[in-house]
Amino acid sequence: MPVTPANPRRWLVLIAVMLAILPVVFDMTILHVAIPTLTQSLGATGNEVLWIIDIYPLLMAGLLVPMGTLADRVGNRRILLAGLVVFAIASGLAAFAQSAAMLIGARMLLALGGSMIMPCVLGIIRRNFEDEGERAMALGLWSAVAAAGAAVGPLIGGALLEKFWWGSVFLINVPIMLVVAPVCSLLLPRIEETTPGKWPIGQAIVLILGMISLVYGIKAAFAAGQPPVPVPLILAFGIAMLAAFARKQLRSSEPMLDLSLFSHPAIVAGMIMAIVAMGALGGVELTLAQELQYVLDKTPLQAGIFMIPLMAAVAVGGPVAGYLSNLLGLRPLAVLSLLVSAVALGCLAWSDFHDPGLTVPAMLAVLGLMLSTGLTASSIAIMGSVEASKGGAAGSLEATGYELGTGLGIALFGVFMSGVFGRTIAMPAGLTPQQAEQAARSIGDTYLVAHQLAAGEGAALIAAGKAAFSTTHSVLLSVSAALIGALALLVFFLLANYRNDGGAHG
Repeated sequence: MPVTPANPRRWLVLIAVMLAILPVVFDMTILHVAIPTLTQSLGATGNEVLWIIDIYPLLMAGLLVPMGTLADRVGNRRILLAGLVVFAIASGLAAFAQSAAMLIGARMLLALGGSMIMPCVLGIIRRNFEDEGERAMALGLWSAVAAAGAAVGPLIGGALLEKFWWGSVFLINVPIMLVVAPVCSLLLPRIEETTPGKWPIGQAIVLILGMISLVYGIKAAFAAGQPPVPVPLILAFGIAMLAAFARKQLRSSEPMLDLSLFSHPAIVAGMIMAIVAMGALGGVELTLAQELQYVLDKTPLQAGIFMIPLMAAVAVGGPVAGYLSNLLGLRPLAVLSLLVSAVALGCLAWSDFHDPGLTVPAMLAVLGLMLSTGLTASSIAIMGSVEASKGGAAGSLEATGYELGTGLGIALFGVFMSGVFGRTIAMPAGLTPQQAEQAARSIGDTYLVAHQLAAGEGAALIAAGKAAFSTTHSVLLSVSAALIGALALLVFFLLANYRNDGGAHG
């Protein structure tokens, strides 16, 4: 039974916040098929391309906890509406960016808007659905819509690029927001219960600086060329910032992030699963989008259609995981989802994408279904390990794991891909040392250099790049399969004491 009188408009509120989340999840995947077109149009280097893609989830990972606590202080409605406006403005700026640097800046602003929207959506659902059964249904519907939005992102991106320039994948957010913002303004309750106290902006800045510095340091350590600041210094600064943040949380009477949550092995397992599953999903999508367009010469729309089995399976994985969790138990489900994901990745690593037959679409569907099941299992582990009073903090932690996983996955897939590609490509004769160095960085750079050469030399370089990328793609997916297989073993032990008994856990 509801603890308080139910909001008679709660299902309309759910529709409003589901609409609000759509552009945010679109933006997580819609860009993948646009990368080859965008790279050539802006003349972006491989490193710039990686930052264009992953600055969005990485910055969101640092901002989600601070923005969630800010929403608790001033109200979810106000922060959500402000986030929708910021997201719309940033989308317009991204669409008309004239350089890679401008686009990276616009993506940072998009991350700010997205980080204001996401925690508010979960907070609004929790506050409007007091009945546990209704709340579970509402969260299930929200998850399905969010997953479906991510699923159709590459398809929408491909369709837009058939008719319009690359900026259209961002500009489409503006009309969506012009509809969503007024609907949310009308439907969301104007009076909300807020948490008293000041918002610790200093802690927020320390967390963001630490996270970005650490990830940038990891990327720079593997990337070609030297960053402006030595890598050990960047890493040391990031670790110091995160250590200072952790020390402040442990000493504070009202911490921004309750670090005691990590004392639960199931939460640790859930966070690891969320980070790895989202990382694998984002990295595989990015790799496939480039393989399909650069190597197989597919259009963006054809690439989006090719990836439908992967993303459609992701969309249905949540409801399937909820059913299987009750049937099998969380621990068997989590381990099984990871093991099957590893097998699917291994099959894809050595499949011939020139002649995919039924094997490649089937393995893409299995991979999407299992990674999505793993994500839902991580959510069950995290949210089921704490009492209701800490549900908001756990939810913020879970969302941070998703965004951090996406950013880290794309970053690490990208730098690993660049390293293997540079060692694999067999340069044709006639290139200057500078041209050879640039062409070895990524397949996008190979195409940029090829366009500067005579027709025959350019064709030879592109052929070499295609061969090297296919090898890189196989190595990358094989390594990913091995890592996820090892993770299954770790999760097996971390969830040893987890019990499916209506929410109580040991």
